[in-house]
Order: sequence, then structure tokens, then C-alpha cells
Amino acid sequence: MRACETILIVDDDRFVRMALGEALRSWNYETVEAQNVAEALKLFEEEDPTISLLDIDLPDGSGLDVLNEIKEKNPDAIAVMITGSIDVPNAVAALRGGAYDFIGKPVKLEELRITLRNAIETKTLRREIKRTRMERSRGFSFSEIIGESAALRQSIELARRVAASDVLSILLHGETGTGKDLFAKAIHYASERANAPYLAINCAALPATLIESELFGYEKGAFTDAKQRKEGLFEQAQGGTIFLDEIGELELSLQAKLLRVLEENCFRRVGGLKDIPLDVRIIAASNKDLKKSSEVGNFRLDLYFRLSVIQIDIPPLRDRGEDVILLTQHYIDRANQKRRGQTLKGLSPEVARAFRNYRWTGNVRELRNVIERASILEDGDEVSMMHLPADLAGGNFHIDGAASSGIVLPTTGIALETVENELAKQAMNRTGGNLTQAAKLLDISRDQLRYKLKKSGDYGSATADKS
Repeated sequence: MRACETILIVDDDRFVRMALGEALRSWNYETVEAQNVAEALKLFEEEDPTISLLDIDLPDGSGLDVLNEIKEKNPDAIAVMITGSIDVPNAVAALRGGAYDFIGKPVKLEELRITLRNAIETKTLRREIKRTRMERSRGFSFSEIIGESAALRQSIELARRVAASDVLSILLHGETGTGKDLFAKAIHYASERANAPYLAINCAALPATLIESELFGYEKGAFTDAKQRKEGLFEQAQGGTIFLDEIGELELSLQAKLLRVLEENCFRRVGGLKDIPLDVRIIAASNKDLKKSSEVGNFRLDLYFRLSVIQIDIPPLRDRGEDVILLTQHYIDRANQKRRGQTLKGLSPEVARAFRNYRWTGNVRELRNVIERASILEDGDEVSMMHLPADLAGGNFHIDGAASSGIVLPTTGIALETVENELAKQAMNRTGGNLTQAAKLLDISRDQLRYKLKKSGDYGSATADKS
């Protein structure tokens, strides 16, 4: 037992305080003592004890008064009530006030020791849960959404306001890879529901029968394999948030059941007869225009209107201006944490220009993958055109000397080895066959260039090397 755990003893009987204090100190607790309500509250404020032992009957009030005061100051405070007669009204009042336990007089030391040990374990667990939740909330906060463009800031501001509201249904709309899941988590952890569960399901990843069981749960015997009752996500997420990704892929039969849940705030397990009250915020997301989908009969219009009480449109990366450069640096910094050897400082001017002009059909997810690829392949301290995917480089990159070589990287793609060989040949032509100077242009060693030229059968062009 660590001596840093402090116990506040509140009792008007000096001999009781002395006896308890001696026992507690022998168990390696530190103790502070008070004989009335006023002293107890003062010491609680000054010492911040781990546990408070509160006698019910005090000269200037009741231990229940102390309990109420300390719980108001710190809802996580743990108090154990001590009384000569445990009557029902006092017990009820103490439990409602948040007392951890009751101990009768005369105090049995072994019972007290076990109670204190359990109470400290409870407090430690609460502290760990709180710390974990805080770390999780920081990892999924709005500050983690990188970008300064007006379009993105507008979406974030709307999401912040929605998070602070009591609205129970939110629709996120945006192309694949724009970060709808990140927005959903940020909304949850910025809301009063942050300490309750956040659960997610991809409506396109499972067949309808499994999705229904996952969402609603089922009763024992509801179908052949239902050996016992199972709670679904709605039940598990009580008080929290459910994220329904790709809601547009949900079958019409399930859309009708989801609509009932949203309208009546209750649900039934599969095979169940009893309505279960529901307190869950539902965040749905889609890369489709659900209103248009409803016009052709693929999505229920009434469900769309019910989900889109608040609709947040997340802009594609191509409409976010310089955000692409900010995000690039963010992913470069992240890649450097895993990279061995020389770190990447940023993009070459040509790559920065290509990134600004590229349409990024895969949005932020595509950008992240491009940087991860470059961090593996790149030997220098900047991301170069040589290590970009063919479709990205092909849309914006024209090799010098293309008129003579006939090579322009097509949007349909080209083998990376072909590009490297062509650049090596052009470097040799530009330097008059000087292997050392050509290697400097390509930012590689002479040996690396010689190897590439030998491999491509063009090593003869290096015979004029006078270095």
C-alpha cells in the first residue's frame, strides 16, 4: 500500500478518531482528522483525500451534509459512512448522495480494511477510465481535422454546434475518403455523450440479415443459431452514439425498421415482443446523394428527411485549396516517425505543383496513401515526381525532352521503371555523358545511376564520363 493515499476521518469522538487513525497508519495510509462539518469541509478542500470516512452524527450537522458538499465539489469523491445505527432513511439518503458504503459502529477493522482496499481499486479504475476517455477524445477531436480552407472550417463549425445540441440524427455527406468517420467521432467526443459508447457499423460490409442482428440483437430461439439472447449495437450504445457508415447501401426492409427506431425512440430485438426504450444519437454517412436515390426508389424519402434533420456536407480535397499542402506535411511528419534514416522535409516544387493541380478523386485517404508510398521509396529528403503513382504524375508531369523521346506519362499509367530509365537517359544527355553530374541531377549516387544504366542497357552513354 502506498503512503500517498490519504484518508479523511470525520468523527466527533476523539477516541474513535485515534483508534481509526492508528489502524490506518499501520496499513500505510496517511490520515487527517476532523471533529465536525466545518473542519471536514476545510480539510477536504486542502488535502483532497482519497477516501472520506464520515460519521453520520456530528455536532454542527450530519455526515450527510459533508457527503453532499464534497460530492458537489468533486463528483468522483469516495465517501464511506460510519454510524452507530444504520436506519433506512439515512441509508437511502446516503446512497442517493453517492456514498460508496456503510460501516456500523463499533468498527470492525478487517471489514474497514477490505472496504478501503475495494474503494481505492474503484477510484483507481475510475481514474484510468477517465484518462483513457480523455486520450481517446483528444485523438478524435475537431483539432485532429487538418485544414484551414473556408469550406472545411464551415463544415467543422456546423459539426461543433451540432455536437453541443441534443439533436439525435445527423447525416454526413461527402465523397469517399473525405473523413466522414473522423467527423462522426469528433461530434461524439465533443458532445455530452462522450463518456458513453461510440459504436460503428458499415452498412455495405454485411448482408441484411447480419446487419439486422448486429443492430437490434436477438432473442434466444429467434432463429436456428440463436442459442442465447444477444444485445445489438442499439442496446450496447445506450446513452452514446452509433455511426451508420454507407447508409445508402442499407436494404429497403431495414430502412423501414430504422425509420421506426428514429420516430419512436425504441426498438425490438429480432424475435422479441417487447419494445426497448432507446437513448442513442445516430450519425449516418453516405457518399451518395440520398435525395436523388430516393427519387429512383433506392432509398426511402421519409428516412432521408428523418436522418437529415442536420446534414453536414464535407468538401472534397480538390475544393480545399492549400489544405492539400497542410495535410501533406501532416502525413509526412507522421511517416517520419516510422521512417529509418533520413527524414522527409517536404515536397519538391514540381510535386507541390502537381499536388495542387491533381483532382484527388480518393480525397484525403488517397493523399495519405501517396505519402506512405513515397516515404518507403524515397531516398532523398523531398518527395520527388519519380516516386508518385503513375496516375497522379501522369496528369501533371511532362518529362523534359519529351519531343525527342516521345514519352509523356499518360493518365492510364506507366511502369515506374520506364520513367526512371528515361530520366536517367535524359540526365546523361543533359550532362554530356558525365556520370557524376548526371547522378547529382537525379539526387542519387554514381553507383546507383551506373546500376540503372546497366540494367536498362544504356551504360554505353556513360563512357564519356571524365570525372
